[in-house]
Amino acid sequence: MPAQLTRIRRPRAVDAVYEVLRERILSSQFKPGERLHIDELSTKLGVSLTPVQHAIHQLAAEGLVEVRPRKGTFVARLSPQHVEETFEIRTALECLAAEQAVERITEEELQRVRQLLEALGKPVRTPEDRKAHERDNSEFHRAIIQASGNQRLSEMYEELNAHLQIGRIHAGSDDGTNRLAQEHEEHRQIVAALERRDAPALVPALRQHILRAKNALTASLRATSEQQAP
Repeated sequence: MPAQLTRIRRPRAVDAVYEVLRERILSSQFKPGERLHIDELSTKLGVSLTPVQHAIHQLAAEGLVEVRPRKGTFVARLSPQHVEETFEIRTALECLAAEQAVERITEEELQRVRQLLEALGKPVRTPEDRKAHERDNSEFHRAIIQASGNQRLSEMYEELNAHLQIGRIHAGSDDGTNRLAQEHEEHRQIVAALERRDAPALVPALRQHILRAKNALTASLRATSEQQAP
């Protein structure tokens, strides 16, 4: 006879706290290296310690926070090497997704990619323009991932992307404005290959695009680290 299990109901407060803390980290309201005081977070969020502790464990599993015994909980700091390794995994996932998307992408999904390409071609002059560009850029890549139809791949990509967002926070003042023209041409080539359903052209274009982004971000991280060194 199969073992009888009691249904476990996960408190909704844990999900809410997790989402709030994750958003604060990825929007840089909590800075890399900043200490997170669980009791203080509990008071400010109006919840008990338990959901905050569970949320912290989830964030630690994602690598977004570090729990140091006898020292406390801190927003993760990412080294250039960590970012390079993350990009390597992201490249493999995104190229795999592209191969699958070529066969599975719908006309509606393709139209969404075209709309994002058009949005990414707009001038970036203000901090608000920069935020909109970053959001559209993330959506552009996410659209290709989702067009693969591979849910597990999408979940893994989101976890990796969170790490790279922290890497961009570390990178400081380099907003990439001087690379926008090159970036847009790379995006255009990616969309053209998708429209032709041409995997042999799409995968190398995507890989080269991600490699350039990796090199730019790691160079910025190294420069920031050198500036901060005593």
